[in-house]
Amino acid sequence: MSTQTAEPKIVVSDAGPALKRIQVTIPADAVDSHIAGAFANLQNGAALPGYRPGKAPMAILEKRFGKQLLEEARGQLVGQAFNKAVTDHKLRPIGNPEMSPGSELNELARGASFTFSVDIEVIPDFTLPAWEGMAIRKPVIDVIDKHIDDEILRNQYRFGAPSLIDGPFEHLDRMIGTVAVTVKGESEPFYKADNALAVVPAKEDEGKGPFLGIMIDDLQKHLRGRKVGDSVSFTAKGPEGHEHEKVRGNDLSFSFTITQAERITPAPVAELATKLGLADEAMLREQVKMVLEQRRDGEQQVAMREQVMEQLANAVSFDLPAKLSAGQITRDLERQRYELLSRGTSPEQVELKLAEARADTTDSAQRRLKLFFILQRLAEDMRVDVTEGELNGRVAMIARQQNMRPAELRKELEQSGRIQEVALGIREAKVADRVIARATVTDVPAEDWNKEVEAKASARKAGAKK
Repeated sequence: MSTQTAEPKIVVSDAGPALKRIQVTIPADAVDSHIAGAFANLQNGAALPGYRPGKAPMAILEKRFGKQLLEEARGQLVGQAFNKAVTDHKLRPIGNPEMSPGSELNELARGASFTFSVDIEVIPDFTLPAWEGMAIRKPVIDVIDKHIDDEILRNQYRFGAPSLIDGPFEHLDRMIGTVAVTVKGESEPFYKADNALAVVPAKEDEGKGPFLGIMIDDLQKHLRGRKVGDSVSFTAKGPEGHEHEKVRGNDLSFSFTITQAERITPAPVAELATKLGLADEAMLREQVKMVLEQRRDGEQQVAMREQVMEQLANAVSFDLPAKLSAGQITRDLERQRYELLSRGTSPEQVELKLAEARADTTDSAQRRLKLFFILQRLAEDMRVDVTEGELNGRVAMIARQQNMRPAELRKELEQSGRIQEVALGIREAKVADRVIARATVTDVPAEDWNKEVEAKASARKAGAKK
């Protein structure tokens, strides 16, 4: 007599662009067999007071551990069926599966089949464009004394001494306070916090600055000149590219009460040199110049990679989701965060850049998603992988910017599931670098290049306002 149980019935269908729906029915005999096996394993290993190991009555085990064991068994069945669907149907998933709309994960029950439905984002099918021989321009610039002076000043503030102040606040003063954020038309705030951070924008930022990760165009007007204890209110439009559904496209009201503030006194140059383990200002300037040259080289490479990505995106056409999921937006922002940190961008500037990214148009966010798909396909074709050494090196660079130990950051990234975003960023850069290696590269003055970049950014913003 055969003891083999029936295979699960799996149906995979299109649920939208780059989205598959996996519907699974696990027959009752397979459910019963799995539950029986789980309880048998529990009985063999259970040691309950008054019973010899492996001899505890099944009724007692079910009463004490039944609910937990059924939940674990359900998770195992779901995972096995999902993996089988991915393998049998040759899916290339990204992210984690989510329950299909209107679907829920029911409890396992003996004698009954088990059905569930999940949606999973996948890499869509498309034909890769020709990528060899691209025309790429390389912006070139020499590091001069002004660059060194500006970088030293930035580090003077970074390593400066904070002191508590009452106000009135000036540029770059930092404050924390309680905040409540409400969507227009609703009576209750959807978000509250006791330690929200705000910074009075720098002079060159023209009054704009991030607050709670959202770019506020007139933040300076609400913070400069205020004092501890003041309450300020302001409004902003939630960016369409925000990872939280409640924020996207909504009119938001912020109520912020300042409870504490500090001002950074820049560290004297001699003290800064000592803190960095350097003998004097001359050695400090030499060290800073070397760092800036390394950063320049990295930014040159980034500029060339961006050209590769722009040309790839223009050369391929395929359907994308009309509305990006929270998971897609979060992954995109996390990749940008770790890329910026690995390039030596200060944490404050990273948050500013991410706030700007959230404020991007939906078209810009979709374009980044499109590039993600293209680069993953290219990585498969080129057989590009990320080594453990490369991953550790990137983690160490990010840790240095966050004043953390690499091992501590690595553990944090693994526990939060974000280590994958770091690895993806490395993989994408390696793909772009292979394309650059086969490209025709022409030098162009960095000043001319920056003007072109600014013109493109202005054109995008103007288009978004129409």
